[in-house]
Amino acid sequence: MEYQINSMNARKEFIEIADEQDRNYWAARLGVTGEKLKSVVKAIQSMEFSILKEYLMMEKIKSGSTYQRFANQ
Repeated sequence: MEYQINSMNARKEFIEIADEQDRNYWAARLGVTGEKLKSVVKAIQSMEFSILKEYLMMEKIKSGSTYQRFANQ
């Protein structure tokens, strides 16, 4: 139970994409380009790090060859 309380109180990180230096920092942290980061923020309409990270992970999974073979059956 203590773990749940701590995770709910965790500080959310928000990505600032207007400043090029910040955008490059967050893009590097997420393993994408600055342009890709801007397009993802626009697509999902969120600047919360954890949400962007989840979206990018799902996008990577969906682009993988195993997923593509499964989806195309």
